[in-house]
Amino acid sequence: MEKSEMAQSEDKTLLIVDDDGPFRIRLGRAMEQRGFDVRTAEGVREAVVAVKHKPPAFAVIDLRLEDGSGLDVVEVVHQERPDARVVMLTGYGNLATAVAAVKAGAVDYLAKPADADDVEKALLARPDEKPAPPDNPMSADRVRWEHIQRVYELCNHNVSETARRLNMHRRTLQRILAKRSPR
Repeated sequence: MEKSEMAQSEDKTLLIVDDDGPFRIRLGRAMEQRGFDVRTAEGVREAVVAVKHKPPAFAVIDLRLEDGSGLDVVEVVHQERPDARVVMLTGYGNLATAVAAVKAGAVDYLAKPADADDVEKALLARPDEKPAPPDNPMSADRVRWEHIQRVYELCNHNVSETARRLNMHRRTLQRILAKRSPR
C-alpha cells in the first residue's frame, strides 16, 4: 500500500455538499454509521470554506447547487488535497456532465437518488475495479422524462424553446410536462 493510500485509509473525513437539506442530513447520518467523520455544506461558498479549513479525504458533491456548480468544489478539493476521492451526484445525469465530472477529478458519478451503500462503494472502490451494473436502473420512460425536464430547465421553463430544441410539438411537450414523472 502506498503512503498516500495508507494515510487516506486512516483518514475518514467526508464532506457532503448538497442543497437538498433532508437528503444531505440522511446521507450524512448514514455515512457516520459507516465510520466516516462527516461535515456537510449546502452550497459552493460554504463548501469552499470547509475545504480550505480542513481538506477532506472523501467528498460527495451534488453537480447542481443553488449558488453554482459542484464541479467548482471538486476543483478546490483537488487543489487542497490531490489524493481526495470525490463522487458526483446529480438528478440530471447525462454523458457530457459525467465526462466533465471525471475530468475535474471525480472518481465516480451517481444519479440521484443514490443510497448510502452506493456512495460508500463508489468512495472506497479501488481504481482498477469496474463498477457493477445498477441493481435498479431507471426505466427508459424515466430517462426520457429526466432529459425533457433538464432541457426545460435549461431553457428557463420556456415551453416553446424547449419544444424547438427537442424537435417536438409544443402541445405534446405541454402534455408531457403536465404529467407526473414515471417510475
